[in-house]
Amino acid sequence: MQPFAEATTQQCPYCGEQVEVDVDPIGASMERYIEDCPVCCRPWNVQVSREDEAFSVLLGREDD
Repeated sequence: MQPFAEATTQQCPYCGEQVEVDVDPIGASMERYIEDCPVCCRPWNVQVSREDEAFSVLLGREDD
C-alpha cells in the first residue's frame, strides 16, 4: 500500500529556502495548483507530473 502523500524537497522560487512539498503519488498525469511558501508566504505555481509510480514537482513564481 502506498502512502497518501509523499514529501519532496524543493527550493522556493522567491526566498530560496529549501521546503517540503507534499504530493499525492496517485492522480492525474499532470496537475497544477497554487500553494503558499511556508517560509515567506508567497504563492507558488506547483506543477506535478506523474508517470507510472514516479512523480516530479516544479515550483514557479505566480508572477511569471
